[in-house]
Amino acid sequence: MKKIFRIISLVVALLMIVSLVACGGKQEQKASDNASSQGTKKVEEKKEESTNKKIVVGFSQIGAESEWRTANTNSIKKACEEAGFELKFSDAQQKQENQIKAIRSFIAQKVDYIVLAPVVETGWDTVLKEAKDANIPVILVDRTVKTADGSEDLWVAWVGEDFYKEGKNLAEWVLKNEEKLGFKDKEVVNVYQLEGTVGSGAAVDRAKAWADVMNGTKFKTVKSQTGDFTRAKGQEVMESWLKSDKGNIDLVFAHNDDMALGAISAIEAAGLKPGEDIKIVSIDGVKGAFEAIIAGKLNASQECSPLTGPVLVQTIKDLEAGKEVPKKVYAEEQLFTIENAAEALPNRQY
Repeated sequence: MKKIFRIISLVVALLMIVSLVACGGKQEQKASDNASSQGTKKVEEKKEESTNKKIVVGFSQIGAESEWRTANTNSIKKACEEAGFELKFSDAQQKQENQIKAIRSFIAQKVDYIVLAPVVETGWDTVLKEAKDANIPVILVDRTVKTADGSEDLWVAWVGEDFYKEGKNLAEWVLKNEEKLGFKDKEVVNVYQLEGTVGSGAAVDRAKAWADVMNGTKFKTVKSQTGDFTRAKGQEVMESWLKSDKGNIDLVFAHNDDMALGAISAIEAAGLKPGEDIKIVSIDGVKGAFEAIIAGKLNASQECSPLTGPVLVQTIKDLEAGKEVPKKVYAEEQLFTIENAAEALPNRQY
């Protein structure tokens, strides 16, 4: 009897152990399932967070030296805002060292894209390589850069204007309209060139285009001096030329409208009629230039559109989607004179 009781007790004990093991297994499985569920939830949350994350763009702008530059800044700011991008903006006040500092700050902040309007063409190799090493794509706007080895692998795209074509179009218009400008009977036409910022892509390309077109013609560049793309500096240089060469200046070629408008003020202050006594042509197509053309004070302005914001934003969206983007995207531009300036003026956004 005692033997049977012992057997029954052993069986009961074994059943209790099996029951406990089974419960423990279920609890462990439940805990494992909960952990797995939580892990999946975290991954999904992380994916959602990544999907909803704002694209952060660091934009280093040259400055605010002209109406054109202000319009360019506003176009990019507006387009980024409408796209829902977070824009970190830096005004370099026309100093390359400020732009280099800004780019390094953007790298430290781990922005998604760096947008650069370079004040000059050279001197960017080191900092752009730093951005590339940090896997941050660099997009150039407006002006171009030249690397030491001539390669273009430190930036993914450039959005802007064809500076050479602008200078070429304006020079060709002058040649075709020499009679209208009053130069038909002149053996030599003395040209005074107001250059943009020394070393900038716009100044280099526009000067080269003008020189190429005018080579071998009667249009001779007598003096060429930088006005730094500003109205005040353009006026200052023009005043200096008028003091030394007042009766010798036939035509002023300004690399932008603001310098041309400064030159107009200097010519008027000297008792001469801009657009008549001294002919003036320039590049940009800002409202002030249109008004000067209509008033007969400026003879022509080749458009250089600053409204590149939408194209820039689309380029970033395409890169985000893994699409291949063109290395260079040019804006559509035209030349304005007395024949079409008045009609176009009401629609100018800058």
